[in-house]
Amino acid sequence: MLAAKTLVKASPSLSFPPSNSKFPRIPKHSKSPNIAFPTSPNSNHHPLRRTKPVAATLSNSVQQQQQQHAADSATTTPGQLRVDILSESLPFIQKFRGKTIVVKYGGAAMKSESLQASVVNDLVLLSCVGLRPVLVHGGGPEINLWLKRLNIEVSFHDGLRVTDAKTMEIVSMVLAGKVNKNLVSRINQSGVKAIGLCGTDGRVVTARPAANAAKLGFVGEVARVDPTILWSIVNDGHIPVIASVAADEFGQQYNINADTVAGELAAALGAEKLILLTDVAGILRDRDDPSSLVKEVNIKGVKKMMEEGKIGGGMIPKVNCCVRSLSQGVRTASIIDGRVPHSLLLEIMTDEGAGTMITG
Repeated sequence: MLAAKTLVKASPSLSFPPSNSKFPRIPKHSKSPNIAFPTSPNSNHHPLRRTKPVAATLSNSVQQQQQQHAADSATTTPGQLRVDILSESLPFIQKFRGKTIVVKYGGAAMKSESLQASVVNDLVLLSCVGLRPVLVHGGGPEINLWLKRLNIEVSFHDGLRVTDAKTMEIVSMVLAGKVNKNLVSRINQSGVKAIGLCGTDGRVVTARPAANAAKLGFVGEVARVDPTILWSIVNDGHIPVIASVAADEFGQQYNINADTVAGELAAALGAEKLILLTDVAGILRDRDDPSSLVKEVNIKGVKKMMEEGKIGGGMIPKVNCCVRSLSQGVRTASIIDGRVPHSLLLEIMTDEGAGTMITG
């Protein structure tokens, strides 16, 4: 699909003329470009997604049209190319306009400056075309860096950070302070207002100690979510940026897994989509075969994969998070490859997506 191919080639960012400038005139062509528009989606299904490879279903005549379109594209001007992309994105914009999309941001996309810029640009673009993005973030690498600088030992138990009082103080400072405000600043500079929060603010998230708190320290779980303050931010056209730190009923701060926070917020907000940015392509049928990506699977199918041992390690809590959010009313949950530039746009605005989509 032209939209998907162009977005990848145009990484790391999509540049549009500033709001106070005039759009360049599109040169006249001796021959009108042959643009194929997708059918307008039906809101009761999941169209335009995870279809069979186009080449396997197209007739010869349509293939010839595509070949001619490719030839026309070779001489297409940058302005016309931009218009083509927007035209082909129209059905996806119509489908998701006004819908809430909760994005969990972390991993490789947080370590790389170019990927960080890509994620911010994607969020701003989605907001500008009428979607309502909510960003939840972690910040493990940055936490490790500051713990090391302060000579505080870093330790993990069953994949979770052991968080004593000193570590919790650093976690709160780094996540709710440095990382959160850096993201807010980047989004603001890109032209959309962002509001930085952590779970403690407005009691958006109330925490409770994790089941094995004796070994993990101040690692928490989500006890309750109150999205009231988030609604006011989203309804004003702003992007909430939420750090995964929250307090319990007595004011004690806890470090909570960002995937878990994103999933619970998506459910509380009645989100259309939950998207988890990861360091892998998505769910694989064979963990040793990167080409075995599962494009789409339902809850029953993904549970069967877990029972068969096809899903393991760090992917298990992510899948459980997705399944729980779907069971609470979220329409779809996706685990996508955050290492791919503009993976958010590829997931939302193309039929191929950028990872695995789980449906109810």
